[in-house]
Amino acid sequence: MVRLKKIQGVKIMANRFVLNETSYHGKGAIKEIATEIKGRGFKKAFVCSDPDLIKFGVTKKVTDILDENKIDYVIYSEIKPNPTIENVQHGVESFKKSGADCLVAIGGGSSMDTSKAIGIIVANPEFEDVRSLEGVAPTKNKCVPIIAVPTTAGTAAEVTINYVITDVERKRKFVCVDPKDIPVVAIVDPDMMSSMPKGLTAATGMDALTHAIEGYITKGAWELSDMFHIKAIEIIARSLRAAVEGTPEGREGMALGQYVAGMGFSNVGLGVDHSMAHTLSAYYDTPHGKACAILLPTVMAYNADYTGTKYRDIAIAMGVKGVEKMSQAEYRKAAVDAVRKLSEDVGIPTSLKGIVKEEDIQALAESAYADACRPGNPRETSVEDIKELYKSLL
Repeated sequence: MVRLKKIQGVKIMANRFVLNETSYHGKGAIKEIATEIKGRGFKKAFVCSDPDLIKFGVTKKVTDILDENKIDYVIYSEIKPNPTIENVQHGVESFKKSGADCLVAIGGGSSMDTSKAIGIIVANPEFEDVRSLEGVAPTKNKCVPIIAVPTTAGTAAEVTINYVITDVERKRKFVCVDPKDIPVVAIVDPDMMSSMPKGLTAATGMDALTHAIEGYITKGAWELSDMFHIKAIEIIARSLRAAVEGTPEGREGMALGQYVAGMGFSNVGLGVDHSMAHTLSAYYDTPHGKACAILLPTVMAYNADYTGTKYRDIAIAMGVKGVEKMSQAEYRKAAVDAVRKLSEDVGIPTSLKGIVKEEDIQALAESAYADACRPGNPRETSVEDIKELYKSLL
């Protein structure tokens, strides 16, 4: 994220980076949650987790540790995929009644985003309408401390300063960007992701790849963010197929790869793939990862001429052979083809048929153009261009 500051009257560009205070990685890392809660002096946790994770015993992996360590907690599960303003507002009221002093977010992006919004509003009650948090809101106080435990290998919400909420009434998702919402601790344990079915593993994994690629080519990208993104592309490219098949090595690779991507894109932005995907989720409740994945090869092809030599690096990171002998047009095509092949190999649909209604395309394009992710796109776009991108996938 680029920030302007003045030194001796001269404006210079400053690149800001915001990351977790502490993160734990690898099999068994979840045990450290008790260490962190006790070490930080917290007395009661407000556990945010969705109903399915509770039903299938995933949340229990964490609450069992809290029980063993005699840490008090209460569970809030009024969370749905693409969480709504109402989910957040009810969560704020529940938190106020709970007596908790920290949040434990267990889940994918939905649990994380709900937790961030709850934590920000509890600390900044003037934003209780939720809508006023869209974009970069002028919050004054850090959110309630969050300890984030991801159960999907894709969103990287545990290390980002962003969260996305759905406005059901207005049929749109809105992005909130606030460095005060980043979890203080992230615990990235591949065992917490072991219950993901194949389809979810594929979709969230392609979401992670979208983060890495869009973050690498976004207008705000620079050398430090590039380091994270190109490594994330490499890790995801070699790990996702195996993760979908359920191998421990694949799961562990994706747990790391998606986190590394998050370290980058959270600080520099994304692009039109995400703005279009947010709109699909708002209109049709399409899972975010699936929407990003379907769009990615098409959006990459659309952006190709505005990316300098970066598709060369992407092609190499994706494992394409002989890139050094290719022309610019060839390596750009090779990068797009490699992403398309990975997407197909893990079972991602190749079109938006059965999702998008043609009569909605004008409204979808207008909403996507207004989305906070769109300005980061390397190619200047328009409502008309976005309409054509949607149409090309029908």
